[in-house]
Amino acid sequence: MSLAQLWAWRLAVGGFATVVGFDRSRSFYPVVMIVIASYYCLFAVLGGSVEALWLELALAILFASAAIAGFRVSLWIVVAAIAGHGAMDLVHHHIIDNVGIPTWWPGFCSSIDIVIAVYLAALIVRRGKSGAGGAANSQVYGRRLAVRSIASTTALYNWGGRS
Repeated sequence: MSLAQLWAWRLAVGGFATVVGFDRSRSFYPVVMIVIASYYCLFAVLGGSVEALWLELALAILFASAAIAGFRVSLWIVVAAIAGHGAMDLVHHHIIDNVGIPTWWPGFCSSIDIVIAVYLAALIVRRGKSGAGGAANSQVYGRRLAVRSIASTTALYNWGGRS
């Protein structure tokens, strides 16, 4: 697979999340950040190193904290965290000795992280939002979703001939 095909595939994944609607919620990219950070913990378990697991957990908690802060304050923090994780992928082997990491993983993960960070930044700019709003916007979005859900359920109930 060529480099151009790999980049096209990575962009397609972000586009898929947008088209399907996964990224309509402010929580989508923060959750993606937390999942991304957790992979190194999995690799530590696979490598059988308790010491690496503790170090990976500490690093994962740092990135998860940034994801939570980004969700609550500004998605630009999530952009920085995901891009930072991409940079960390490239130097990870100098920081933590984790024998469970596949040799191809750091380059793969780094490129995915950078694409996701750039994609999220473009979404924030394109949607004309500052990325701020956090919990207040999430609560408003949640209320709108609940109202739509109730309306949809009512419409389906009535469509079935019930009243």
